Amino acid sequence: MTKTILPLAVSAGLLVLGTLAAKADHADRHMSVWKSPTCGCCEAWTDIARAHGFDVTVTNTDELTPIKRAAKVPAAMEGCHTARIDGYVIEGHVPMDAIDRLLAERPALAGLSAPGMPMGSPGMGDDPDARYDVYGFGGKGGPSVYQAVGAR
Repeated sequence: MTKTILPLAVSAGLLVLGTLAAKADHADRHMSVWKSPTCGCCEAWTDIARAHGFDVTVTNTDELTPIKRAAKVPAAMEGCHTARIDGYVIEGHVPMDAIDRLLAERPALAGLSAPGMPMGSPGMGDDPDARYDVYGFGGKGGPSVYQAVGAR
């Protein structure tokens, strides 16, 4: 991994230097999440995201439909909550490894979705035998399976 030294701030005449990894090697780890204030499974998902190393900001709202429409989430791809990270939309209970892969590969997609509330997905119980699909959307040809979760 190549590193570049860049000035991060100049304060009171003091130049502060920092190390930044090249963009291809380091995605923005800040995630914004919009969810219902009373949804326990969404809260569990945000806790999992934080434990995974994402810096999560939560906005609680009962008006999620305008958020989903603004993010251009197809109706068939809607999930429990909507998140944004590094230019991508994450809809519903998408597993952290799928998000990591998305950020590493940077495909020409608007985002990922685990439509509905798949049992055994992050925040929806701990089921190592859970099977569900994570879809990529906003690319050519409409939504398609991005990652199959569980044994097939």
